[in-house]
Amino acid sequence: MQSIQCIVTTGHKYNAMVVQTAKQKAAELNLLFIARENLSIESIQTTYQTPFVLVVKKTGLVLATPEGDFFFHPNMAQLRLKNLLKGQKDNMIEAMQLKAGMEVLDCTLGMASDAIIASFVVGVRGRVVGLEAKVLMAAVVQDGLKNFSTLEPLGLQAAMKRIEVIQQEYGNYLKLLPDKSFDVVYFDPMFRHPLKESLHLLPLRALADHRAVTIEAINEARRVARQCVVVKENSRSLEFVRLGANRVVGGKYSHVHYGIIDIKPNS
Repeated sequence: MQSIQCIVTTGHKYNAMVVQTAKQKAAELNLLFIARENLSIESIQTTYQTPFVLVVKKTGLVLATPEGDFFFHPNMAQLRLKNLLKGQKDNMIEAMQLKAGMEVLDCTLGMASDAIIASFVVGVRGRVVGLEAKVLMAAVVQDGLKNFSTLEPLGLQAAMKRIEVIQQEYGNYLKLLPDKSFDVVYFDPMFRHPLKESLHLLPLRALADHRAVTIEAINEARRVARQCVVVKENSRSLEFVRLGANRVVGGKYSHVHYGIIDIKPNS
């Protein structure tokens, strides 16, 4: 049998609505749907020679990968938002100089943790657009942002729902945008030197785009940004120098820093 990119199925516990949702998701993504019946995920992967199985459950989408299950959860965004509500500073917000009403383009959406915090800060008058190059990641995260239910902390769920997810590679998307389209253009690429403790990112790494940000993309981002371009990286990374950051901010003991390319008013 010829290998297939991804199979769509349901969880073991399902009803007619879940089956219908799974079929609709398969059609939307141009993927093959199969009835779950008593099949295990491993048997589906083996039979159809696919590393990925998109499982539609009552609680949302779960993508089985060779490195484990990938699913949406606000994770660190919950803790960061709680800290913001306590009056603590957030290094990313400081780097972006983010305020209510601003517009942010997140070129590397991933799990959307940073986009969620940005969405909370810019509020209902602002705008956050998240680009995700990988189709399966975009499907899982977009569904999660729309349907994940939580009452804590206050404002988290509304911030998630406001994020606009676009399945697109940022290099191409940036070229389509007019000059000065967003206040901030943001990049959070997969780190050139991954942090050893980030074991929970293994499923994400199995899916993600591992290419480094190019100078061409930075130049396009500089054209599109009104205020600044921000790049997130390992604090020991040499990417900040390569990409032309004129400032780097981050906590003294933080493993993550933010390189900032300020946009001059006439640039």
